[in-house]
Amino acid sequence: MGNTTNRAKGKLEELAGKAKTSVGKAIGNDQMKLEGKAKQLAGKAKQEIAKTSGRTKGTLEQVAGSAKKRVGLLIKNRQMQAEGKLKELKGAVRARIHR
Repeated sequence: MGNTTNRAKGKLEELAGKAKTSVGKAIGNDQMKLEGKAKQLAGKAKQEIAKTSGRTKGTLEQVAGSAKKRVGLLIKNRQMQAEGKLKELKGAVRARIHR
């Protein structure tokens, strides 16, 4: 599963938890309120894990691209330089998206 899918599932779980908490408050059921709050927090945690994973992948992609670009510079291979720069930029975008 991709990070976007995991973030969406986490958000859905968070919203379901909020709804359960609201219903628990409305009917005066403390157990339901606590279960809703737990579900809400679990959803938030899943979202944060997905964001962290995306940032990590982006950073690793940036580093790999930068290395490839530098090797291309050393051996005077323009195609390798361009591929490295592209990978570096792709990683930067991925890391920025998952902030």
